Amino acid sequence: MFRKNAYQDEAAGELKELMRHANALLEATAGQADEQIKKVRAKLEDRLAMAREKYSNVEGLFDDTVDSADRMVHDKPYQVIGGTFLVGLLLGWFLSRK
Repeated sequence: MFRKNAYQDEAAGELKELMRHANALLEATAGQADEQIKKVRAKLEDRLAMAREKYSNVEGLFDDTVDSADRMVHDKPYQVIGGTFLVGLLLGWFLSRK
């Protein structure tokens, strides 16, 4: 089965760290009364909520796609090899044209 590599773990960790810092910034400016700060805080809160939702959806979709590809490679290895060969052949043909 597929295992996440170190790059994926690092990218997920960086995204979580960025979201943690943004939340800390929101908490630090909670007592500020300036109108512009309030607008920026509201916008940042909305963006963070959207990022959390999108990240959870992307992570689930990525895992499903990888599992599906892994099953296909194990179930039909010769078809995958043939498809990869054709894609490489077409890509080489397109790139060799000037």
